[in-house]
This record gives sequence, structure tokens and C-alpha cells, in this order.
Amino acid sequence: MALTRRSDNDAETRPMEFAGRSLHGGEAVGPLLVMSAPLSFWGGVDPLSGVVTDPRHPDHGTRLGGCILAMERAIGSSSSSAVMLELLRNQVAPAGVVVEEADAILVLGALVAEELGCPTIPFLEVGAGAVGQLCGRKGAQAEIAKGRLVVKPRNPTPRHPSA
Repeated sequence: MALTRRSDNDAETRPMEFAGRSLHGGEAVGPLLVMSAPLSFWGGVDPLSGVVTDPRHPDHGTRLGGCILAMERAIGSSSSSAVMLELLRNQVAPAGVVVEEADAILVLGALVAEELGCPTIPFLEVGAGAVGQLCGRKGAQAEIAKGRLVVKPRNPTPRHPSA
């Protein structure tokens, strides 16, 4: 897994691309949500609303639905697959998940959802250090496709000509 960064200068105005290993195929587009700490889905995410409910987590209260969720790794119970399945069944799951460290338990939830005929999402492993590089891009448009994550630059604040 290699990080391909098009430019070190003016990084906010250029796309960022990460080549990775597809853990579960598919394509997804959505705003980038970078977790500031590993997340436990079992007991840490409400499967009915898709909101981070762990009061100790720095992103407590954040809604996961429809975003490209980027995090170092998931933590916690093997029951996380059941939470991912419920998020998918309730249509409040992230649009896609990007991790530095593969988590077979979370991916299992997507596989079971697929078997049950529910919508499913892609999972991409991008390798160590990648998620930390995304922190400044939170909210930017991101896309997972063909084993790659592409994060578009944020729209700069428009400059108005001086009168």
C-alpha cells in the first residue's frame, strides 16, 4: 500500500490519493470523516441512528451515515460485525470505510449484509500513517474506487476583488 501524494506544497488545494488493499469491494463517494481515535462499534455506535455514542470518544455525537469514514483501526468486540450489519440494514452506515489496519470483524458485517440482500459498502486498508495525513481534509469530498481513496481539495474561500 503506497501513499501517492501529488504535491507537498499547497496540499490543501490538490487532491490526495492513497492506493490500498480492498477488503470489501465497491465504490463510494461522500464527505470525509476522520476519527481522532480508534472506535469501538459495539457499545460505541448506535445501530439505529449511526451516531457515536461512547461518551469517552473524542468524536462523541458524530453521525457516521453517508460519509467516508477514515480511522486508524476499529477496537473492541467481535460483536462489531453485528453493529455494522445493523447500520447497513438501517441505512445509517458510512458510505465507505478506510482503515490503516484491516479489521475482518467489521468487514464481516458488510459480507453478511450482502448475503441478506442489504446495501453494502467498500472497505479499504491504506496502511500506517495515512489517516493522520487526512486530518486537515475533514469534510472534503472523498471517493473510494478500485482500491484507491481520492480526497478532493476543499473549496477555497472565494476571494472578492477589492473595490
